[in-house]
Amino acid sequence: MNYSLILNFTRQDLIDRHSASVLGAAWTFILPLVNILIFTLVFSNIMGMRLDALGMQSLGQYSYSVYLVTGLLAWNCFSNTLTRITQVFHEKAHLLGKVRLSLWSLPLYILLSETVLYAISMGFFVAFLAIIGFHFPATVLWWPVIFLCQQLLAYALGLIFAILSVFLRDIGQIVGVVMQLWFWLTPVVYVITIMPERWHPWFAANPFYYIVEAYRAALIQASRPDLLAIGGLILAGAVLLGLGIVLGRKLERDIRDFI
Repeated sequence: MNYSLILNFTRQDLIDRHSASVLGAAWTFILPLVNILIFTLVFSNIMGMRLDALGMQSLGQYSYSVYLVTGLLAWNCFSNTLTRITQVFHEKAHLLGKVRLSLWSLPLYILLSETVLYAISMGFFVAFLAIIGFHFPATVLWWPVIFLCQQLLAYALGLIFAILSVFLRDIGQIVGVVMQLWFWLTPVVYVITIMPERWHPWFAANPFYYIVEAYRAALIQASRPDLLAIGGLILAGAVLLGLGIVLGRKLERDIRDFI
């Protein structure tokens, strides 16, 4: 694996996002900051939602903001990673025949780039929590494990879809639609208790439901996440990644010729 090339792709990806703007790379910090301010200040006042059942009484008007941002930042990172990796072979088609880089490792620059943006957003979120006097429990140390699970799943699924999209262009559009539906089938902006109980089994079949609940359990409820669920998702992600690598190696010549 050519690590220097991947790091260069990552750096260029972050630069290219706002290369034509006056402020350039500063937007990498400005946009996450604006989003955090909107989520934490505007939503807290407009929604006025209390989540006392989760032990957030002390946060008052900010309870919904903390609940929302915890899930939304994770979803945005997961969704962007998966959908961008799905298109990676088309976006880098002009390089596939020129660089000595395996197909399964090429999307790593997207994983790193989205991780950097997530870290920046989380930095602003943590600063906000500190300002409002939030007490950080020791269980937040589980967050890196949950994030690893999240990104492993995104990378594995994205790689498989990227391979399939070479031969079936509609895959990119299908993934976009599925991600929209997936978002609303996950309790990111709403609380699961408002949904009819007959719908709850559907949440049990949603892998990202366990991820977002794990984040909230560790931060809001100061409890250990469901390790069985997280372990199962890591195992599933590893299996899917292995499948993607095997598929990529088997079809590599066809992909480089077809793209």
